[in-house]
Amino acid sequence: MAHPVSPLAPKTYPELPEVPGARFATAEAGIKYKNRTDVLLVALDPGTSVAGVFTRSKCPSAAVDWCRQNLGGGAARGLVVNSGNANAFTGSKGRESVQKTAEIAARALGCGTGEIFLASTGVIGEPLDASKFEGVLDNLAGRLVSSPWMDPAKAIMTTDTFPKVATATVEIDGVEVVISGIAKGSGMIAPDMATMLSFVFTDAAIAAPVLQSLLAEQVRPSFNSITVDSDTSTSDTLMAFATGKAAERGVAPIESVEDPRAAVFGEALGDVLYELAMLVVRDGEGATKFVTVNVEGATSDESAFRIAKSIADSPLVKTAIAGGDANWGRVVMAVGKAGEPADRDRLSIRFGDLVVAEQGERSPGYDEAATSAYMRQEDLEIGVALGLGEGRATVYTCDLTHGYIAINGDYRS
Repeated sequence: MAHPVSPLAPKTYPELPEVPGARFATAEAGIKYKNRTDVLLVALDPGTSVAGVFTRSKCPSAAVDWCRQNLGGGAARGLVVNSGNANAFTGSKGRESVQKTAEIAARALGCGTGEIFLASTGVIGEPLDASKFEGVLDNLAGRLVSSPWMDPAKAIMTTDTFPKVATATVEIDGVEVVISGIAKGSGMIAPDMATMLSFVFTDAAIAAPVLQSLLAEQVRPSFNSITVDSDTSTSDTLMAFATGKAAERGVAPIESVEDPRAAVFGEALGDVLYELAMLVVRDGEGATKFVTVNVEGATSDESAFRIAKSIADSPLVKTAIAGGDANWGRVVMAVGKAGEPADRDRLSIRFGDLVVAEQGERSPGYDEAATSAYMRQEDLEIGVALGLGEGRATVYTCDLTHGYIAINGDYRS
């Protein structure tokens, strides 16, 4: 069932440049959806290094287990992604499915199964019939292209209402290197190490351990700082692939995190991850408002994050935002329940630039009309100052509307 495009969707999309060493193709395999692409094959040139972070769910999908198993090899030649079926909680059938899928892909691309990475998204608990990939992956391997990246972004969507793409360029050794990424995610979003599915490709020449370190660092202020509904997926997968093709243009490989160029690359990688993460929030199921929660003055950054997450996850806070209700009392509630150090009489809360509560009570300057007018905007900020220390954190979320119930109430129907 198609859903209306989110009102928070971007008005324009960047045109992602080609990434030397990475080509792709998509197909309709009929896994769940009709008349839409649901399989993506990405072929990567020899020498491609790989890094990944995955869900911390104790019930991970078979594809997540497969990727973790292969990640130690540090090399990638192919990526297969399907939408419509998560291949999670499928027991031995799930393990057999990923093995068979990898074998089909490896034959199609002429590489080993240990160089194939897999990701699946969709319904949990339904076995994934790997025979659906027979012939399909061979066909895809015969018609690989290097653009447009919008096609892969659309092929991995489930309840997403718009594709998610982002790109950046960075100069290394005087040579322009490209970093481009795609993501999918709309519901079951409270990432813990990654988002539902996201894949980043670069022609940088960078060793797998360095890429892994940078990816793990940059996921914290991006994907790990967003929440739509407080639920962490069984399939959360974020992977980065570096083809190394920039070396052919004179860029020396980055072999150590101590190399100053690693920090330069890492910053650009972070920009791409951040943009993709924000798009996921803006496509939150049923969302009509994008919300930034800023917490400062906590006893530590970790404490500030847990408080910000408590606010961003609260159904009462999120429904008040959906209704344009300036109900700062619900923010007080969310701070208080977080289990972190807080002093009621030092606490202050603001909506945008409007201080609504301070020193344990409603602000003397509180203006209901002005605050209500602010709450009708699409992009909102909730600010909390605890007055206890230097800790600070930011979490991004969206409102909770009837649309969320409608989408998830009939998800398997």
